[in-house]
Amino acid sequence: MASARRRFVALGDSFTEGVGDWSPVLPNGVRGWADRVAERLAKTEKGWEYANLAVRSKRLRHIVADQLGPALAMEPDIVTLYAGGNDILDVGTDMDQLLAQYEDLVRQLAATGATLVLFTGYDVKVNPLLEPLKHRNWQYNERVRSLASEFDAVLVDYWCFDEYADRRMWDSDRLHMSKAGHKFLARMVLHHLGYPQSFKSREWEPPARRGAREWIAAQRAWLNDWVVPLIGRKIRGVTLGDHLMPRWPEPVKVPRKGGLRRYVEEHPEALDNTPDWVQ
Repeated sequence: MASARRRFVALGDSFTEGVGDWSPVLPNGVRGWADRVAERLAKTEKGWEYANLAVRSKRLRHIVADQLGPALAMEPDIVTLYAGGNDILDVGTDMDQLLAQYEDLVRQLAATGATLVLFTGYDVKVNPLLEPLKHRNWQYNERVRSLASEFDAVLVDYWCFDEYADRRMWDSDRLHMSKAGHKFLARMVLHHLGYPQSFKSREWEPPARRGAREWIAAQRAWLNDWVVPLIGRKIRGVTLGDHLMPRWPEPVKVPRKGGLRRYVEEHPEALDNTPDWVQ
């Protein structure tokens, strides 16, 4: 007898797309926690399919407009949502309006009957200039927690994970998780879903202390490589996600051996929509 179809659909922005967990052999040049969860689900039970509609830089309104309809049409068994983080960083965001729109999105996803997974946002220690945004993070997280309770969703309380205090859990832009950060989050998502997993926490020596000269050099590199280009994009009104397509726009059956890398080897057309600049 053929195994029952099971479907995992992920919605969101760069957090769910996988930015920071770089992989040139996969669509959009990244892997990420959601791919890792999908591969573990496929190894655990036959029949799992996976779609990832997330695209970096997208605001909540884009996720509603571009991802909600396709996600509902896929009739998922598990659906994950992280959305709104980019809006929180936008100066003119009306938080009451944002949270009302987020609640409506959660309500529609919960109505599918799928297991719904929600995430709080992490308090990333990027720069003191961003400290005024902390209150917005608190507002967002409290609403996420209350909605998770109201709709019986699985809550992955990312805010509370002490492991992310280590700078090695973050990519060089200091806003996105590193490969180690994505691996750890995949482990947490699987744990909260009640699936067995074998990901192990990274055991590091304490980070080396940096002298003043090394710290200043690191700050300059970060400003030149990440902050200045980001400001430039904001001035021009463009984002890194403007010309990107979702990595897995249609459900794919994840191979139990070899995972999504094997899938791409067998279906090289999966890379057709990946621009050269992200490879």
